[in-house]
Amino acid sequence: MKVAKFGGTSLANAEQIRKVCDIILTDPKRRLIVVSAPGKRSASDIKVTDLLIKLAEVSLAGGSAEHELAAVIDRFKAITDELQLGGGILQVIEQDLRVRLAMDKTEPEQYTDALKASGEDNNAKIVAAYLQSKGIEAHYINPKEAGLLLNESHGRTQVMPESYQNLVALRDHTGIMIFPGFFGYSPDGTLVTLPRGGSDITGSILAAAVKAELYENFTDVDSVFAANPNLVDKPQAIQELTYREMRELSYAGFSVFHDEALFPAFHAAIPVCIKNTNNPSAAGTRIVAQRKSLSNPVVGIASDGGFCSVYVHKYLMNREIGFGRRLLQILEDEGISYEHMPSGIDDVTIILREELLTPQTEAQILKRIRDELAAEDIIIEHDLAMIMVVGEGMRHNVGTTARATGALARAHVNIEMINQGSSEVSMMFGVKAVDTVKAVAALYGEFFVPVNV
Repeated sequence: MKVAKFGGTSLANAEQIRKVCDIILTDPKRRLIVVSAPGKRSASDIKVTDLLIKLAEVSLAGGSAEHELAAVIDRFKAITDELQLGGGILQVIEQDLRVRLAMDKTEPEQYTDALKASGEDNNAKIVAAYLQSKGIEAHYINPKEAGLLLNESHGRTQVMPESYQNLVALRDHTGIMIFPGFFGYSPDGTLVTLPRGGSDITGSILAAAVKAELYENFTDVDSVFAANPNLVDKPQAIQELTYREMRELSYAGFSVFHDEALFPAFHAAIPVCIKNTNNPSAAGTRIVAQRKSLSNPVVGIASDGGFCSVYVHKYLMNREIGFGRRLLQILEDEGISYEHMPSGIDDVTIILREELLTPQTEAQILKRIRDELAAEDIIIEHDLAMIMVVGEGMRHNVGTTARATGALARAHVNIEMINQGSSEVSMMFGVKAVDTVKAVAALYGEFFVPVNV
């Protein structure tokens, strides 16, 4: 059995849904299909999920929300009409939306999640109905009935272990199963949504649960590229990379996968293939536990902005027991997590997500570090970007760091921070955000081919 996930752009309209169903039917092993809500039909269009968020906002504000409801129904109607599915399925969708609108509003986030999830849920019903209209045995699978259980611990949604025991029963299900992505249910029956990249996570969970031979993730690109095509002109396609490499690249800005999405597949050693709905014959990119070709020490270069650094200096810091713990305790007390923490004997730099640091929080942190740790120097640098150079081959290759720093120096990019993990799978450079394009181009030119930006 293969699990195949199709994203929002792959299911944006009736034409795209026909393409998706053709792809499903070309391989009889594609029996468990995860679908997203309809995405944008054009650059100026609005995703169904965004229409649903607006619907929830108006409803929570006390408005009638009939106009916003009509906008959602019209999007689904355009799809069902063109697929010639008849009015019955549209009535089911409208009834579902009205039931959700009438839900208890005392928990606004929970109420919004329930409405948002209707995009995936109702799109799954449409895809199943279209396959049925073609004489194919297809079934909409309700995540609650299938047993996809999620919990929320400290604001983070995680799959519960018993989910895998429940979902393995899908192996014995007949026909093609259409499973909505993005959400599951808590043990008490409350709808719970997954974080960013939720449908990808659903696909990964299902692939692990049914022990799929392959998890195919269909999107709108032929493959993962060695650098962001928006920053580098025509970067090389990556044919194969490891879970660890993909995790590092996703964390640093590769938008193909959310960095947590692969964990269930990785844990179960299920290979993943990223493919293009609009060009399904393309080989795509395979993500595996181990790859054979390590001829180039670097497999990809990623970048992500929105960081800042907190530099703390104190003479004989290394002799002061508990200094690091107390510094991190200050951040914890302010509700802030850190990303990286390179250090020296008398100084330490903490890399944070800029969005977490409000002016008030920044002032409080600075005051507490001065008062409680008696730091001699504290500097906060804003507007930083992290550039990640990733490749399993780096651990077997001498001089990769020298090549990278040399390329940045020749491009006149100043390195604000450098960090390399002991695994030697990646090295990270902190640079000013304005230097991001120049830095990525320089590194790509060093490890791949010279480029024009």
